[in-house]
Amino acid sequence: MGRIYCIMGKSSSGKDTIFKLLLEREDINLKTIVSYTTRPIRSHEKPGEEYNFVSVQEKDRLIEAGKVIEIRKYDTIHGPWFYFTVDDGSIDLANHDYLIIGTVESFVKIRDYYGEDNVIPIYIEVDDGTRLTRALEREKLQEHPKFEEMCRRYLADQQDFSPENLEKARITNVFNNDDDSLITSDRIAAFINGR
Repeated sequence: MGRIYCIMGKSSSGKDTIFKLLLEREDINLKTIVSYTTRPIRSHEKPGEEYNFVSVQEKDRLIEAGKVIEIRKYDTIHGPWFYFTVDDGSIDLANHDYLIIGTVESFVKIRDYYGEDNVIPIYIEVDDGTRLTRALEREKLQEHPKFEEMCRRYLADQQDFSPENLEKARITNVFNNDDDSLITSDRIAAFINGR
């Protein structure tokens, strides 16, 4: 039986970089679960890779069809943005292991949907000062930087990923990523191979 490895961490913790590095590794052979979002696409993103970008109307249609496993709403300064996981027929746990990026809340709902033995948490931890520097540098590269939204996310993550929330969700697989995402991805791959 396959497993779903759910990568979590505060914004600018290096989740996306580690996610890509892990997907490239042949020794763990992970497939991706592409989440859905209604937020605007960033200049470096490609539809169907980081996210499936959909309209609010398409999100509502998927909910009505009973396909949404979990959904999160973020009230941004640009209006509400939704992030969600869809049972779109692409997950085959009988034959494959998967990798997904999520939050504590989404991890718990995916774990409840697919079963505790099948969904494994991986928490990426980074010093808050390092995170803030990374977030600012990333936002500066955007065609239309959204600094207010960057600050909102930074502060919201303090609550969303509080030690209490991590403990309540039983998230204990923690990997520090202050220095080098390649080294961190090596440690995570070793953890996956050891399961």
